[in-house]
Amino acid sequence: MLLLTVLFISLTTLFGCVASSSSPRYVVDVRRSRGLAHRQNIAGVMLDSPNDVPGAGITRLVLASDHSSYYATIAAGNISFRLAVDTGSSDMFITSTDCSSTICRSIPRYPLKYQSPTFASLDGNTTVFNVSYADGTYSSGYVARESVRVANLTVPDQAFGVVNETTVSFTDRISGVLGFGFPRLSRIYHTAVHGTPFFSSLAQQGIVDYPIFGIYLTRNSTGTLSLGAIDSGVVGNISNIEWHYVVPFAPEGALNNVSSYLYWTLELSSISVNGTSITPKPTYSSVTPDASSLALLDVGTPGIYGPYDDVANIYSLIRGSRLVDPNGQWAVPCDTLVTMSFSFGGQNFTLQPIDYMIGPASGNPNICLTWPRASQPTPDGIDWQLGAAFLRSVYTIYSYGINTKEAPVIGFYALSNQTTLQQDSTFVSSFFSANTATIATILPNSLLSPPSYTTPPYAFNTSVTAEPGQIVLSELGTSTYSPMIGTMATPQPAVVPLVTLSPNVVTLIVTNNGGISTSVSTAQDNQATLGIPYGWRSGSVKRYAVPSLVTTTLLLLLSFVTFSIS
Repeated sequence: MLLLTVLFISLTTLFGCVASSSSPRYVVDVRRSRGLAHRQNIAGVMLDSPNDVPGAGITRLVLASDHSSYYATIAAGNISFRLAVDTGSSDMFITSTDCSSTICRSIPRYPLKYQSPTFASLDGNTTVFNVSYADGTYSSGYVARESVRVANLTVPDQAFGVVNETTVSFTDRISGVLGFGFPRLSRIYHTAVHGTPFFSSLAQQGIVDYPIFGIYLTRNSTGTLSLGAIDSGVVGNISNIEWHYVVPFAPEGALNNVSSYLYWTLELSSISVNGTSITPKPTYSSVTPDASSLALLDVGTPGIYGPYDDVANIYSLIRGSRLVDPNGQWAVPCDTLVTMSFSFGGQNFTLQPIDYMIGPASGNPNICLTWPRASQPTPDGIDWQLGAAFLRSVYTIYSYGINTKEAPVIGFYALSNQTTLQQDSTFVSSFFSANTATIATILPNSLLSPPSYTTPPYAFNTSVTAEPGQIVLSELGTSTYSPMIGTMATPQPAVVPLVTLSPNVVTLIVTNNGGISTSVSTAQDNQATLGIPYGWRSGSVKRYAVPSLVTTTLLLLLSFVTFSIS
């Protein structure tokens, strides 16, 4: 027994040395590891295999220090990265070691010299990746494939952008973006074969128990992103979730006559300030569904933006408010105590003062900059952009829809049922003091003229109808799913999967055919070693670490114990 054990150790050590010096392969046969039952150490993060968590997962969402984005830790191959989560875009991209932009020098980058065994080039890296954002920033590079893991769920051969140039500013060692929009919005989807976005892959390949994800935003690191399930640590009673149909969009131009889903957008029925209601005016009232204003739910945006006339009407109801920036920024007295509500389908979701106030101006500490801010009209007809300032007040559930069976819907679970003012001036002042929320700006002393905007032509084919609740043939979840949310957006609580995140352990409660099963797995740690493969020295092409003297000694000791027992 001892001889066999020593022989095994010798062969293991020899294999480690050979593997370290051999040339790595570019492509290996990658299959879903649903049948594995062991734990894997991914870049210093202990993760259970997908077998431990069938079809659902949860991970932490952390507010970046600049308060402009939320990030989750993901694994590309066996390399950990922090990516900003975004529901306003669809593509995933990671900055690479080929990125020469100044921004890239201080963040973890995908190490191309490592030659990950699950990395695959696409057409010799000639498929161009370009993505731009509303703030004018962009990222560019090429499209490749890699095994991508979020929480406990893995998509093999996921198409993503390998970025070698970017103007997107990152903090907190964030290396890229993970988009959760629909395929139609994806640049990769339209340029690469099987270029489906990450969550779309989970839904179309049937990897998740149900094509649904939930987002819980906080002002620190206690937020969550759940995949394939709802976070039951946040949602106490799922019958209190308000469901609303996502709005589809007609095709651009006259290329086809089929409308489909593009953005996580809802019809916004009304806005109110201290109970006084305002009816929002759609930019393209003659062509949008039911002549309603459209609101995009955008986790990647820190604030709230709307059309100038609507925003001006809101501030006309707040005493002492004034326009302080020609681009559409308003400010109010910091002791303002009014509520602001946004209504979808007649259901109000209320913001307290600290929800819509940004913070005091450094030159005028009694005046606070606020949301919403006015924005220019866009050709897609999106009137309102509701970012983190709104989304922190609700838990949002994004039901992706099922091909031929179920339309996409968004669920709101109010984190506070208070529809009246719950904060006083002392509380607001203490909040801004504790959060050092002073804005480094000096406000103008004179009144400003309203900004001038030009409305661009509408981008979509007005002869094609696009009504909320439309069931489409493709680009949603695989038709093998059975509808759970219901054709009339009525949830069926008995079958909606739930997931809970505790500090160290994820407990999944998945309901199947009336029975409840529970699984346990280790939560992904945001303190992972970022951008460096496990067992790899940065700058080297070696993929495997040679067993150390300590490791060999421990194995020899174990063999001695085994021999003694036998």
